[in-house]
Amino acid sequence: MTTTALPPISGDRGRGVLPTEARDPRTGSRMWTSRLIGALFLAGFVIYGTGSILVNSVVDGPDFLAGVSARQTTLALGAFLMIATTAVDIGKAVLIFPVLERNGKRTAVAYLATMIFEMALMTVGVLALLMILPLADQADQLGRDAAQALGSLAVDANEMAYQIGQLSLGFGAMFLCALLFRTGLLPKWLAGWGLVGYAVHTAGAAAEIFGASISLVLLIPGGIFEVTLAFWLLIKGFTPAAYDRSPAQSGQ
Repeated sequence: MTTTALPPISGDRGRGVLPTEARDPRTGSRMWTSRLIGALFLAGFVIYGTGSILVNSVVDGPDFLAGVSARQTTLALGAFLMIATTAVDIGKAVLIFPVLERNGKRTAVAYLATMIFEMALMTVGVLALLMILPLADQADQLGRDAAQALGSLAVDANEMAYQIGQLSLGFGAMFLCALLFRTGLLPKWLAGWGLVGYAVHTAGAAAEIFGASISLVLLIPGGIFEVTLAFWLLIKGFTPAAYDRSPAQSGQ
């Protein structure tokens, strides 16, 4: 009698094939970390940008202090969003620290330090902006011209703090991108783009500090890199082989 051999029963039959991330905990950890860092890159971009637009809608103009009383909520909300970016960016730097540390401890520490310095300066700048609110309330007692001059000084102080902070960010991020390029944590084309973009960004911030208003144009390559990086991390994540590399393998 002829018998038909039955195919072996697969362990996955009847319960479906588990996703790669569920089968390999390391992949799940890599993607979770990558996606969270990518989300924070996008969040910081959107939150600070929104806050800056709200603040500028109030303080743009030669005699903006006269209209502050009617737009206090807009100014306060914008300042709150700008200062909330500090928590987002520090969180991003803390999350990426162990990823970088496995491949270059000094670079990881330097990037974290420059991010903290940047966020400290941006916080000082936003606090200067918030001084506009009491200035508007006391404008009659101080004199309109004096109050407007102090308000303009607060806006300039925020701008200067922002540019110095961006100079720090660009400097630290160049070392970050150099490490990403060297270790293969990101594709070389993306890491190289970031290295060039942040170098240009640093030059723009330095030019602004010395009075040349060109940072907005020079910000574009670095800004596009950050958005591209965010989506890359959300979809692809860090390169697996480089992400799982131990300190011994990286030569530390």
